[in-house]
Amino acid sequence: MAAAGEHVCGAAPAGYTALAVKFGARQRSPHYLLVKEHQVREGAGATYPPRRTVFVLNVPPYCSADALSRLFARCGRVQSVDICDKPGLGEKKEKPSSKFFSHKTVTRFQVAYVVFKKPSGVQAAKTLSREGPLLISTESHPVKTGVSKWIDSYAASVVDPEELKAEVDAYMQDYDKKIAEEEAKAAEEEGVPDAEGWVKVTRKGRKPGLPRTEAANLRVLEKEKQKRARKELLNFYAWQHRETKREHIAQLRKKFEEDKQRIALMRAQRKFRPY
Repeated sequence: MAAAGEHVCGAAPAGYTALAVKFGARQRSPHYLLVKEHQVREGAGATYPPRRTVFVLNVPPYCSADALSRLFARCGRVQSVDICDKPGLGEKKEKPSSKFFSHKTVTRFQVAYVVFKKPSGVQAAKTLSREGPLLISTESHPVKTGVSKWIDSYAASVVDPEELKAEVDAYMQDYDKKIAEEEAKAAEEEGVPDAEGWVKVTRKGRKPGLPRTEAANLRVLEKEKQKRARKELLNFYAWQHRETKREHIAQLRKKFEEDKQRIALMRAQRKFRPY
């Protein structure tokens, strides 16, 4: 058994220890978790404490945090287990506010951070590979895989309509309350200058802001064009006045010539018609 353990450790990447585990008593080939002490550079802020944290690679999607906690409990008291999609700085995850809309299906292998109460747990975790394949799934704490896991996942996806309706109603009540508080606060601050003398302009005033759409922009441009046309000064300069007179005289002459031609045509067409 020791020789097998030494062979597995040699196959692991540099700095890692290969830990053989099984998720069922009838499983023939073990699964290997890659374990090493979690280390960060000095000065880099991290949530996971150094010398008390074990970094675990190759965590299957069906392996839960509770299963890892039970696995490493033989090395010492486990403080916390955090499973992530990829290695990071150890930022704390926000607790999902809804069990219906915050569900995320895990379909790939992940990484985990196991934090012990004492540093001795990290050293003990590195020596677990000597004990041979460790059984994670037991009768008291089963880890479902394969078809049984798919059946449980499907059953969990079927939601209770009444429970879903209650959660949606509660969320909308909180949302309406938040909007009402924001409107009340905006009404109180309307027209009140800040410390620097600036007044915040909002949509709730006498002249609410226009929507930023193409049609609204075109209407604004058309109004500005009409306003400029009304304000334009006509015949303000002497040369403008002279040009206007010339155009007016030219139009009168043109009209006079047209009238002369029309009168001549009417005279030519006039005939004696006694009856």
